Amino acid sequence: MECVVQGIIETQHVEALEILLQGLCGVHRERLRIHELCLKSGPNLGLVASEVRLLCDLEQSEPTWTVRQVGSAMKGAGAEQISVLVRTAVESKMSKNALRLFYALGYKLDHELLRVGFAFHFQRGAQITVTVSSINKMLKLHSTDEAVPVTPGIQLVEVTALASSENYSEVVAAVSSFCEYLAPLLHLSKPGVSTGVVPTAAAAAASLMSDGGGATL
Repeated sequence: MECVVQGIIETQHVEALEILLQGLCGVHRERLRIHELCLKSGPNLGLVASEVRLLCDLEQSEPTWTVRQVGSAMKGAGAEQISVLVRTAVESKMSKNALRLFYALGYKLDHELLRVGFAFHFQRGAQITVTVSSINKMLKLHSTDEAVPVTPGIQLVEVTALASSENYSEVVAAVSSFCEYLAPLLHLSKPGVSTGVVPTAAAAAASLMSDGGGATL
């Protein structure tokens, strides 16, 4: 399982967000350049359609491949009362022949994206990952060098943490607590819930840029 929230931030405030994250996390950022291919199953694979995402890490000297499948979200009264989405998710490393394999199985390419930005991985009540990235579309098939932003001037921020059926409540609490520190710059909510940019972002960014982010919390 994983716990996840998302939000958006204007590109002009990303540097301030990075300063804040550096202070909060106490670790160095990792550069992010991921070619993401969304594949959907064909009719020969059953009546219920399935979707998988192949992630190619282009930051590595030798690009590495991961297959990822996101399942259903937790439902019920408890799920409605929390601000973090809890859902099933499975990931596995694959060889460079991953795309060819899924094509052979009957999957078809639905769309592809290029995510460019940075990520922080750290321990804070749970193993948390924060990614900040621009989402880019390809003008030609697999042409990552010619990708253009889907929403110019806006970047996606995602906070995720792995959890289990036994400890997801603690992980949700850890993610929610961490997100409170980012509130002056952006609002984070369940994926699909659009909240727009935060009115206080400009003032908060100016403050962070002037004092360099302060001490590690």
